[in-house]
Amino acid sequence: MAEGYGTRAALKERLDLPVSDTSRDSALDSALAAASRSIDRATGRRFDLTAEPVTRTYNPRGRVVDRPDGELLLVNDIGSTTGLVVETGSGSTVTGFETSPDNALADDLPITGLLLLRSSWGTGTSRIRVTARFGWPSVPDDVAEAALIQAARLYRRRNSPEGVTGSAEWGVVRLSRRDPDVWNLIEPYVLPGFG
Repeated sequence: MAEGYGTRAALKERLDLPVSDTSRDSALDSALAAASRSIDRATGRRFDLTAEPVTRTYNPRGRVVDRPDGELLLVNDIGSTTGLVVETGSGSTVTGFETSPDNALADDLPITGLLLLRSSWGTGTSRIRVTARFGWPSVPDDVAEAALIQAARLYRRRNSPEGVTGSAEWGVVRLSRRDPDVWNLIEPYVLPGFG
């Protein structure tokens, strides 16, 4: 199972559960993983960093932006240059590219583009293979907070069947579909076309 964007200990604290009580750990881990994957789906990105380099293939058509100093190939978020290799469809290794934006990893942000200086990534029929550790260098604090809020909500959901919670004073209350605090925290990370 993929890791969550918060810790079990932080989730227990948020829910006022004793840290020493391990009887709910499986349900807490499940809620945290589900909350984290829902953030991935809503934003169109992954905030955890792959443990090892992974190869992804890109068609340059629609993914290349012309710039005065070369062509920028838009790629999935890259969180580390360890093991970064770029190859063309013919199998030759591409050199002479720069990562973009400048200083991304130093600012704890992902690389989102590869700038090929004064050259072309090729035609729309060629493919480019990028091997890298995809994801973010570290999970942003607001994404971790959103995951904890949503995980706590999911964990409590077992006590509100059909999305309904009750109150003696107010009667039946239906839970909203999307938590506005979670959305406000993750909205700046949403890729165009998602959300």
